[in-house]
Amino acid sequence: MSVVFGSILGLKPSQRNRLERLAIRRMPHERVVTHEVSRSLTELSSEIRRQIGILIDRQGKVYKVLVGDARSILIPKLSGWRVGVGRLRGLRLVHTHLKDELLSQEDLSDLALLRLDLVASIGVDQNGLPTLMRIAHLLPDNPAGKVWQLLDPIHPSQLDLDFTFFIKSLEDEISRSVSGRSTGDACERSYLVGKTSGKDWEIEQSLTELTDLALSSGLEVAGTAVQRRESADPHFVVGKGKLREIVIDALQKGVGIMVFDRELSPAQVKAIADFTDLKVIDRSQLILDIFAQRAKTREGKIQVELAQLKYALPRLGEKDDALSRLTGGIGGRGPGETRLEIDRRRIHSRIGLLEKQIEQLGRRRTLRRQLRNRRNIPVISIVGYTNAGKSTLLNNLTKSDVLSEDKLFATLDPTSRRLRFPRETEVIITDTVGFLQDLPETLVAAFSATLDELVDADLLLHVIDCSNPAFESQLTAVERLLERLNLNSIPMLRVFNKQDLVDGETFINICARYDGVGVSAVNSKTFQTLIKRMEDEILQSLSSELGWDPNLTSAPQPGVN
Repeated sequence: MSVVFGSILGLKPSQRNRLERLAIRRMPHERVVTHEVSRSLTELSSEIRRQIGILIDRQGKVYKVLVGDARSILIPKLSGWRVGVGRLRGLRLVHTHLKDELLSQEDLSDLALLRLDLVASIGVDQNGLPTLMRIAHLLPDNPAGKVWQLLDPIHPSQLDLDFTFFIKSLEDEISRSVSGRSTGDACERSYLVGKTSGKDWEIEQSLTELTDLALSSGLEVAGTAVQRRESADPHFVVGKGKLREIVIDALQKGVGIMVFDRELSPAQVKAIADFTDLKVIDRSQLILDIFAQRAKTREGKIQVELAQLKYALPRLGEKDDALSRLTGGIGGRGPGETRLEIDRRRIHSRIGLLEKQIEQLGRRRTLRRQLRNRRNIPVISIVGYTNAGKSTLLNNLTKSDVLSEDKLFATLDPTSRRLRFPRETEVIITDTVGFLQDLPETLVAAFSATLDELVDADLLLHVIDCSNPAFESQLTAVERLLERLNLNSIPMLRVFNKQDLVDGETFINICARYDGVGVSAVNSKTFQTLIKRMEDEILQSLSSELGWDPNLTSAPQPGVN
């Protein structure tokens, strides 16, 4: 790879040779730059009327010589110079300014975005000699919110800064400020980013849910940002200027991962990652990660793996149609298929295998449902938004100990328990996976076998967290998904949970408006009305199926017509 980056068109051979000689210069490791190298830069810059810069590593070796135009300089992609959380790049930029101007906003942005050790500009006088040097370096996170520090201008020959000591002290301070904020070694710091054209409450709701998802996946949320715009930027979702601000803030906070509140295209992920040098994931990938952590049974793990593979497949890159056919024979000798095509074939093969396994599991579920149906055992399925209290309700209704936590998707695998009503009617009550707004299509498809449990339900209990300010939109999201799954014909009883967290009059009005029942899932003393409504609905269903009079004091025994 050439050590000179930038256009050298129009330069004389002697000038090109001088550029190449700059690349073999070496500075003492304790010096930012020597006066001799500064003079070589300014003399050549004055001749060609362009900015010239050098990237120097911490051993004083020139990594790259940069040639720009009269007003700016472009830094190449620094492949092989990865930067960790709390650390700097290990490269410093020294470049010329033809008019002896201050460090530009572009210079300072490069300093922050690329995590350079420092950026220095050297002014050029009319004779091509160096004038003042201006230096900026990054700062640790601080109460004032300052990102960088500008040093007093000084002539290069008078600069006595011990660079080695300075950069070690600065990096130690940055590392301490990052580690001091960390809540634990296992928590990766994240920055949440959203784009919206909606109202303020929609913005707050969206970010609150994304924050809950991030915390549920084990991420620490270091910051959030939302840009209001009518349409998403095709490359960066948010505008480039806004993304620059976000990244500078994120890097200063020691963030290693950016999470976007929407599904990103493969091109957008690549563009944002290249621009920010951070790990970039979207909302769907975050949900898939949570599901992967929560899946405990063989069936749950199969469904999550299938969803992950279907999500990853289109993100492998563009298909190489020409090379995909080079599988042997004439034209197929040598390297053969590309790595991309091999990965594609393996994923397709694995998807096919997992789909067969899910189909087998689905048949087993169907057999179990048919057995229940033959015994005339009614089924009640609990549905609802994730973290609405479904598992807690199941536990207290049936005296069970199903895992229930204040986390999104705390329980993933469906759980069934028996429940006996006061009039001796016995039912099976099932807790299913929680729903979410804009649930990834890959997850809906992968969990089709699990959601099939809802098909044979005689009653759906829709549990709603009425203490959540966004409960109405969550209610709508769940019932739209039920409609999409063609389950809207099944009788449904809305159960408004967490009544102890809502004002009494407000709670009564909510239940009346939606013809629902109010409970506190943690307090079984509030279940009386719910149990009566559930029993009435089930007995009504039995009366229509078996020709039995629901006004009798006892229900028919399961399996007896």
